[in-house]
Amino acid sequence: MSKSIVAIIGRQNVGKSTLLNRLAGKRVAIVEDFPGTTRDRVFADVLWEGKEFTLVDTGGLELGMETEIDRGVKGQILQAMAEADAILFMVDVKDGIMPADLEIADLVRRLKKPTLLVSNKADNKKLETQAVEFYRLGLGEPFVISAYHGRSTAELIEKIITLLPSSSQVAAEPEMMKVAIVGRPNVGKSMLLNAILGQERVIVSDVPGTTRDAIDTQFDLFGEKVLLIDTAGIRKRGQIETGIEQFSVIRSMRAIDRCDVALLVLDATGNFAAQDMHIAGYIQQALKGIVIVVNKWDIVTNENQDLWAENTRKQFKFITYAPILFISAKLGDGVSEVLPLAYQVYQERMKQVPDTELRGVIQGAVASHNMPRKGKITLSIKGISQTGVNPPTFTFRVNDPRIVHFSFRRFLENRLREAFGFTGTPINLVFKTGGES
Repeated sequence: MSKSIVAIIGRQNVGKSTLLNRLAGKRVAIVEDFPGTTRDRVFADVLWEGKEFTLVDTGGLELGMETEIDRGVKGQILQAMAEADAILFMVDVKDGIMPADLEIADLVRRLKKPTLLVSNKADNKKLETQAVEFYRLGLGEPFVISAYHGRSTAELIEKIITLLPSSSQVAAEPEMMKVAIVGRPNVGKSMLLNAILGQERVIVSDVPGTTRDAIDTQFDLFGEKVLLIDTAGIRKRGQIETGIEQFSVIRSMRAIDRCDVALLVLDATGNFAAQDMHIAGYIQQALKGIVIVVNKWDIVTNENQDLWAENTRKQFKFITYAPILFISAKLGDGVSEVLPLAYQVYQERMKQVPDTELRGVIQGAVASHNMPRKGKITLSIKGISQTGVNPPTFTFRVNDPRIVHFSFRRFLENRLREAFGFTGTPINLVFKTGGES
């Protein structure tokens, strides 16, 4: 199922990025003291008491601005509002009601979406009382917070959860392998889909942003049903066009959340961009399978494919388990290998390791490694079992989960991969306090 989407909107410099960082529990957006810092929305998954949603930070909405980038930001935010399940409309209690606040409030009311008016920068009791002014916006009682100081932000999350659709309102996904085609604009995603299907299922154009929505196509592979999800490209920061790709960015993230395996399409004719890494990081964070598909290989000349693959792995070093395939969607070269490889990754995600073999591998790993320690306490693994598939999930029962650090997690993951494969998929390691199995 796709996670609910909550969009944070408001004028420039009202504290949207600060709020996202506070609610996400980490710094994931740039925060500065001058307007206009956030040029593109930033995503963060928020988990609170077993409920999870995706928070989307947006650029400042200045409705009277006429520069190209401001028009683009406006278009992006309007599309984000339309696509979101709920809206946080932020205002600044220190500034009071500004003309842009009135215009934004009018837009929000017309959308008729679950909306929470958030009055930020109420750093003390005196400022809290000034929030009553925002009743004039006609959006109900303002929820008063200080994102910077963390005042009432926990209560804000609880309020947000009440705005979201219940799990019974979210449609269940079909029981079949789901593959999402993702990547930046103009890397050849739609052309790849057409080449796979052998027909013009999606309009292909060399103008970035032609694909506006996520498009599902169901077909048979090896006698089994497969759902193929084509998405619009994810645009790089600072390259925003009004009303073209903006809200399809959210759909791209939702497609990743929905899929079992993501095909990350890269353009062989240009350098990899930070946005490529960002998309790959999101796939990894979502614990989805991945195949790196290097498209337009027919245009590349005098390149050693093995060297190219080695350099790609260096740049995507956080997903070294991802297989790499070189193709030309335009000519059809290598296209026939794409879905079989995705299917192979899917099978790896569904793999169940026998308990006896699993215990033997982990016992051998522990015997050959200095165990982490903190003070006088040394980490002790009391038991291990595979507790899930898609993604492969392994639960370790230990004396103190707080001692487990990143390097030890990576060591155990590498041993599991050496023993059992898991090509193309993240491995989810869970550490809990517990006794012998």
